[in-house]
Amino acid sequence: MKNKILKVEGMTCAACAKTIERVSKKLPGVEDASVNIATEKLNISYDDSLIKLSDIQNAVDKAGYKVLVETTNKTLKLEGMTCASCAKNIERITRKLNGVIEANVNFATEKLTVAFEPSLVKTSDIKKAIAKGGYTALEEESNVDLDKEKKEKEIKALWNRFLISAIFGVPLLLIAMLPMITGRLNIMLPSIIDPMMHLREYAILELVLVLPIMVIGRRYFIVGFKSLARLSPNMDSLISMGTSAAFLYSIFAVYEILLGNTGYEMYFESAGVILTLITLGKYLESVTKGKTSEAIKKLMGLQPKTAIIIRKNKEVEISIDDVEVGDIVVVKPGEKMPVDGEVVEGSTSVDESMLTGESMPVEKSIGNKIIGASINKNGSIKFKATKVGKDTALAQIITLVENAQGSKAPIAKMADVISSYFVPVVIGLALVSSLAWLLSGQTGVFALTIFISVLVIACPCALGLATPTAIMVGTGKGAEYGVLIKSGVALETAHKIQTIVFDKTGTLTEGKPKVTDIVTVKGMNGDYLIQIAATAEKGSEHPLGEAIVKEAEERRLELKKSQGFKALPGLGIEVVIDNNITLLGNKRLMDESHVSLEDLEKVSDRLAEEGKTPMFIAINGRLSGIIAVADTVKENSKKAIERLHSMGIQVAMITGDNKRTAEAIAKQVGIDTTLAEVLPEDKANEVKKLQAEGKKVAMVGDGINDAPALAQADIGIAIGSGTDVAMESADIVLMRSDLMDVPTAIQLSKKTITNIKQNLFWAFGYNILGIPVAMGVLHLFGGPLLNPIIAALAMSFSSVSVLTNALRLKGFKPLR
Repeated sequence: MKNKILKVEGMTCAACAKTIERVSKKLPGVEDASVNIATEKLNISYDDSLIKLSDIQNAVDKAGYKVLVETTNKTLKLEGMTCASCAKNIERITRKLNGVIEANVNFATEKLTVAFEPSLVKTSDIKKAIAKGGYTALEEESNVDLDKEKKEKEIKALWNRFLISAIFGVPLLLIAMLPMITGRLNIMLPSIIDPMMHLREYAILELVLVLPIMVIGRRYFIVGFKSLARLSPNMDSLISMGTSAAFLYSIFAVYEILLGNTGYEMYFESAGVILTLITLGKYLESVTKGKTSEAIKKLMGLQPKTAIIIRKNKEVEISIDDVEVGDIVVVKPGEKMPVDGEVVEGSTSVDESMLTGESMPVEKSIGNKIIGASINKNGSIKFKATKVGKDTALAQIITLVENAQGSKAPIAKMADVISSYFVPVVIGLALVSSLAWLLSGQTGVFALTIFISVLVIACPCALGLATPTAIMVGTGKGAEYGVLIKSGVALETAHKIQTIVFDKTGTLTEGKPKVTDIVTVKGMNGDYLIQIAATAEKGSEHPLGEAIVKEAEERRLELKKSQGFKALPGLGIEVVIDNNITLLGNKRLMDESHVSLEDLEKVSDRLAEEGKTPMFIAINGRLSGIIAVADTVKENSKKAIERLHSMGIQVAMITGDNKRTAEAIAKQVGIDTTLAEVLPEDKANEVKKLQAEGKKVAMVGDGINDAPALAQADIGIAIGSGTDVAMESADIVLMRSDLMDVPTAIQLSKKTITNIKQNLFWAFGYNILGIPVAMGVLHLFGGPLLNPIIAALAMSFSSVSVLTNALRLKGFKPLR
C-alpha cells in the first residue's frame, strides 16, 4: 500500500474538498483519501498494483480540479534500437519503475521522453533498467555539432558494413545463380565454380564468401538472440532467426557434400544477401531519418558560439555559455544576437525571420527587445542581456519543438498496439506455415524457404516510423513559419476544428487603441475629464486605460493623486480622486451603480455603432461624460477569416466590449457569431457552451484573461506577442501577430494527418500483403514461391518508402 500527499489546484470551498475525496475513494485500489482545504492537499493511500498515480490525476482532473505532482521531465538518447518493437520494450521497462509517470519512445529520433518523480526514482535507475533490457540510455547531447558528428559516424559505419558485405555478397549471389542461368543457356562455366564438376570446391567457396558477411553482420545476431532470450523479440530477432536457419542448414549441407552426399542444396546466398540488403536498408533509413530532424538542427545551429561584451570598459569576446544576465553585449552589422536583451545604445534593423517567419526586418532602438539568434542588419548596437542559456526565446522554441517531436499523436495508438504483438505473431506464422507445408508433403528445403521468407519480409520498422517521422517533419515545418505546435495531440486535433473563437483586443485588433471622442455633461471641462480618467487608469495594463493615459500625456496634463483603487472585473474601476469617488467603466457599471446616463445613452450607442468603445466617467454618483476609444483592426484579420471560411470553419469573436461596438468590429472582418459583454472569467464558459453543441473549438487569444479559455478549448492558440501565461496555456503558439498563421496551422495539421494516414496505409498494407505471399498463398494457386532475397529487398525498402513519404511534407507551403 502506497501513501502520497498531492497538491490540488482549483478548490474554492469545503464542497470541492468533499468532491475530490468522493471521486478518489471510488477508484479501484484506493483505500483512503482525505483533503485538507487549508493546505490544498490530498492525502491518499492506494494499492499501486491496482491503480497508477496517473489514473488518480485523471480522475481528479475530470472532476474539474488539478493534481500537481513534483515531476521531472527528461529526454534520454537511446542506442541499440532496431525497430518499433524495441521502442515498445523500452517504454514497458521504463513504465514499470516505481515513480515513473509516463514514458514515450520516439523511434524516429531515437529518444526517450520520461516524466518521473525524483523523490522515488532517479535518472540513473532509469538508465540501469534500460541497460538490463539490452539497450543504452545516454544524457541527451545538446551540442548540435557533437550530435551531428555522432550521427555521421553512425551513417558512415553502416555504409562501410554494407560495402564490405556487398564485396562478398555480390560474388556469392553470382556463384549461386550462375549454374542455374548457364544451365538454361547451355553455356560452360569455369570448372572451379561448376557444381557439376567440383561440388566440394563450389560448396567451400560459398562458405568462404558468406563467413565475412556473417561476421560483419554479427550485431543482428547478438541483439536478435538476446531479445529473443528476454522474451521481447524485435526485428533483429526475425533477421537473425531467418539467416541463422539458412546458414546452419547450409553448413549441414556442406558437411553432407564433403561426405559425398550430393542431394543437398545450400542457402548461403540467401543468408549473405539478406544481411547485405538489410544493412543497405538500415543505411538508407538512417540517412532519411537524419533529414526528418533537419528543422531542429537548423534551430540549434542558429545560436552564435561567442559574444562580445563590455568588461571594465573594454570589449571582450567570451563563450556564449559565459554570458550573464545584465551583461552589456555589443553587436556589429551582419552579426547574430547572442542572447535575448533590451537595446541600451544605438539603433538598427534586425532580421528575425529565422524565428518568426517574418521576412521584413524590424527596426530596433533604445528600449526595444532583442531576440537571440536574430541577425543585426545595418547598425552597431549595445544591449543589456535579459535572458541567457535555457531561458532565451530560441532555447524555449527548441525545447518546445523537441517536446512536440517526442510526443505521440492519438492516431499512433493502433500502430503502437500492433507493434507490441507484431514480432511474436510473425515468428508464430513462420513456424506454423513452414510446418504446414512440411506436413502437406513438401520438402524440408521448401519449408525452410517459407520460414525464412516470412521472417524476413515482416517489417515492424515501417509501422514504428509511420507516425513519428510525419510529426517531426510537420512540427519542424511549422517552426519554419513561426507556428509552434506543442504536441502530436495538438497537431492531430487541429485538423478537426469546426469553430474558432477569436479574442478581440490584441488578437483581431492591434491592441493599441486611441482616444477618438470626449463627450462631457454641461459644466464639465474635457481636459479635466481626461485628467481624472488618466489618474484613475494610471498603472493600468488594460489597452483602453493605456490609451487614456497616453492622451493625457499628449495634452501635457498633470495627473492627480489617487487612493482606494479597486478593479471591478468586466465592469471597470473605482478610485478616490480629490476626495471624490470616481467610477470609470462600461454601461453595465453605471447601471449597477445606479448612475443615470441622461442624454448620453444615445451618444454612447452612436459611438458603439461606429466601432468605438465608450467609457463612462461618474463622480460621486453623477455622470460626468464619455471618453470613446477605438482600436484598429489588424491588417490581415479579414483575410484570415475569409481563408477560414473557405476551409469550412465558423468564426466567433469574444469580447468584454458592449454589443454594438463588438458587432461593428465583427462586421468589418466578417465574423459569424459575436459574443459580447463577456466577463474574463466567463470566456471559458462560452467556449464550453460551443463544445456542448458537439463542436471542436479552437480559441485564439493573447492575454492573461484568455488563459482559462485557451486551456478549455480543444485547441488553444496563443499569439506570440502576448503574455507568457497565455502561451503556457496554449497548444499552438504563433510567433508573430499575423492571424494568417491560424489557417496555416490548420492546413499544416491536415497535411500532416493525411501524410500519417498514407504512411500507416502503406505500412499495414505492405505487411498484410507481404506476409501471406511469403507464407506461400500464391503457390497454393499455382503461383510462384517468394524468394527470401526478394523478401529482404522488399523489407529494406518498406521503411525507406515511409520515410520518403514523410519527407514530402518539407514541401508544404501555406495558402496565403
